[in-house]
Amino acid sequence: MMTLDQIRALVADDFDATNQIILDRLQSDVVLVNQVGHYIVAAGGKRLRPMLLLLAAKSLNYKGDFHPNLAAVIELIHTATLLHDDVVDESDLRRGRQTANAMFGNQASVLVGDYLYSRSFQMMVEVGEMRVMEVLSQTTNEVAAGEVLQLMNVNDPDVDEASYYQVIERKTAILFAAATQLAAILAGTSKNIENGLREYGLQLGNAFQLIDDALDYAADTQELGKNVGDDLAEGKPTLPLIYAMQHASESDAKMIRQAIEQGGLDNMEAILQVIEQTGAIEYTYQAAEQAVAKAISALEPLPDNQYKQALVDIARLSLKRNS
Repeated sequence: MMTLDQIRALVADDFDATNQIILDRLQSDVVLVNQVGHYIVAAGGKRLRPMLLLLAAKSLNYKGDFHPNLAAVIELIHTATLLHDDVVDESDLRRGRQTANAMFGNQASVLVGDYLYSRSFQMMVEVGEMRVMEVLSQTTNEVAAGEVLQLMNVNDPDVDEASYYQVIERKTAILFAAATQLAAILAGTSKNIENGLREYGLQLGNAFQLIDDALDYAADTQELGKNVGDDLAEGKPTLPLIYAMQHASESDAKMIRQAIEQGGLDNMEAILQVIEQTGAIEYTYQAAEQAVAKAISALEPLPDNQYKQALVDIARLSLKRNS
């Protein structure tokens, strides 16, 4: 299995072009836009979503030059959601350093997030492909709806698994799905391949969020790059908590319910013990493994080449994340 560095090397030139487009299109004559935009982009991250688009395009032998542009669009949309998320969640740590809202304030983060959204739409128009516009406009709308759904679920201990999956699919997975589907649209492939790539992205995105939610209770702050227990502090009923409540004793389930209702970390240690005793982390990892298996299966219609193998390996590597 390839490492992430080896996978990135397969599309190194396109990856560099994508990063340069991101930097170029962040430029504004408004100083604060430059400061906030470059601060969050410089925070790094794996650039996983744009890399998926680049690999998918290569796997289909796409010969055009719009894929770095759309990869940059995907990353700018993702960055905009991060700016807005951190304000909504009142987060102060991301990727091991202060969030943009902690550095520049909520107003600046929200407004620059809006700027990045509008910039991404300017860029997608330049491709001149209506189906690209259709997918990305639908995706950004679904992401926003997912955020609202998650907000409605905060402090609600009665959220079930179906409601949880509805949130993560719309809030997280759909942007992965758009990235891989856009490669198929650019390459003009069959509907079978396009649907397969979209399903791959959707299932990989689900797995990515499942692992993220598991790590919130199984990692440490330095590894995770954000504060462990943030989800519980915000009263978010994620899968580890949902499962633990269903399989804990009546008193322990009541403790978790109250923690979700009230937010905060007063009983964090006791709740971590319940999560461990009920096997909630293992259950969440198993769910992620099932999603990865579905993602890999969805790639079957694609031609066999090193880029398809890289997509398979990315799915498998997602299960080994510690941050």
